[in-house]
Formats: sequence, structure tokens, C-alpha cells
Amino acid sequence: MTAALLSLTLAFSLLTGQYAPQQGGSQPLEPKLEARVQQLGKQLRCAVCQGVSIADSPASMARAQLDTVRSLVAEGKSDEEVVDYFVARYGEWVLLEPTAQGFNWLVWLGPVALLAVGGFVIWRQLQRGPPETQPAKQTATPATPAGTAPAEEEDPYLQAVRREMER
Repeated sequence: MTAALLSLTLAFSLLTGQYAPQQGGSQPLEPKLEARVQQLGKQLRCAVCQGVSIADSPASMARAQLDTVRSLVAEGKSDEEVVDYFVARYGEWVLLEPTAQGFNWLVWLGPVALLAVGGFVIWRQLQRGPPETQPAKQTATPATPAGTAPAEEEDPYLQAVRREMER
């Protein structure tokens, strides 16, 4: 029964088109301009998915933003003007790749600086070589038969057991 319901649900979703992401309302432009729209869409972050570009996101808001990009490109706006349009409305956060200015230099140079510091630390450790081991000081111990300890160091209970065993 469960398999039949699952099959019917899947067939219904395929027939109604619910499996596909929502499409934008605007018509695609000529291939050259549409490629430019997709390229610009890959530079802008989806506000819903947050780690995905608006060109790759199935969210309806991303489809609407891609339609806006399409209309701006159809009006003849340059790539910089389209990006500036979105930055003016959503802030610099909308860019998937932050600009290299101001505090954002930390994003660009931080990993390089960490690699340089890590490489320097490894280089210094390799220059030092292995640590020198100092010979351990040996103390003279009186020779005792194997398996026995000197009488003064033995446990009193063990001494009593040995005395009983000797009887």
C-alpha cells in the first residue's frame, strides 16, 4: 500500500511540474545576452540560499533577481552598472566574491599570511634538528637475586609470608 501511494505521489508531482525549480517570468534573451545574464547571475548571492548564486538557486526570490538582471541587460546596462544596482539595494553582501578593499583585504590576504606563518614555523623546526638527549644518570644499586628486592625495601607482609614459607 505504501509503495503504491509513493508511486502515485511521484507520478502526480512529475505531471504537475513540482519537481522543477520555479522559472522566472521573463523570456530568455538572445544567446549572447543570455550568457551575460547567467555570468552576472553567478556573481550575485541568493538572499534565501545564501551560499548559492542567483543563477544556481531554485528560490523564487533568486528567479526574480535573475529577471531583474535580464531586464537590466536588455536595457543595455553594462556589467558594472548591473552589479552596482544590486550592491546599492542589498549592500556589498550580495556579491559572492568580495571586493579587495578596506577590511576585505583580510579575506584576501588572511589565508596567504597564515600559510606564510605556518611555513616559517615548519622551516624553523626543521632547522633546529632533533632535540639533543642527555644521558640519564645511573645510580648504583646493590646486586640482588632476580625477582627479589632488598630486605629493607620489602613489604612487611611479604617478609612475614616468606618467613612462614621457610618453616
